[in-house]
Amino acid sequence: MRTTTATRAEADAWITVLSRYGHLHHAEPGPDGAWTVQRTPTSTPRTLHHPVLALDFVAEVLRDVRRDTTGLPR
Repeated sequence: MRTTTATRAEADAWITVLSRYGHLHHAEPGPDGAWTVQRTPTSTPRTLHHPVLALDFVAEVLRDVRRDTTGLPR
């Protein structure tokens, strides 16, 4: 459990890393610090307008990546 609030810088860093490693189809920063992200070309784009929402999304992606690596369900 976190003891500090999520920051925009932390969310930006995580989304950038996931994008560079090919875990996101599309990631675009917005002018107000929000992110529009898309996991696959056919998935619905999501707008993450708060760092907490962004880190929740990052956690979801990381769980899926780890599951795919081990071949086991969550």
